[in-house]
Amino acid sequence: MNWADVIRYANHGNLTPDRRDERSPEEWREVLSEEQFRVARLKGTERAFSSDSCSLFEPGIYACVCCGTELFDANEKFDSGTGWPSFTQPIKDNAIGHIKDTSHGMTRVETTCNTCDAHLGHVFPDGPPPSGLRFCMNAVALKKVD
Repeated sequence: MNWADVIRYANHGNLTPDRRDERSPEEWREVLSEEQFRVARLKGTERAFSSDSCSLFEPGIYACVCCGTELFDANEKFDSGTGWPSFTQPIKDNAIGHIKDTSHGMTRVETTCNTCDAHLGHVFPDGPPPSGLRFCMNAVALKKVD
């Protein structure tokens, strides 16, 4: 995946996910903490450098905190210096949804879990080679599963 792919998905629609998880807000509140719900379901942002996850570089898989869909392999994680966990690629191209975001007076690409639409963060074209991508994620929206 590269920046051209990201823009194409954001402008013309995402790949079909392997499955869908469509729970009501009330059902999500039952399984998420208040902060997880605020970030993942209400499109919030956690404070920069508020998680140890930025400096954690152990092998494993990061999944959506809401539905458990595997999203990122720790081998694609890097220290972006931004205060949020950053990855160069999703585990599968159809794991992440890309949405054009024009909020807060800027144009960005929001990233969501393509299975349950949880807000994860944003993707930027300033990451390291070979993809050049920086998937800047809210740590609270992810859980390390392996």
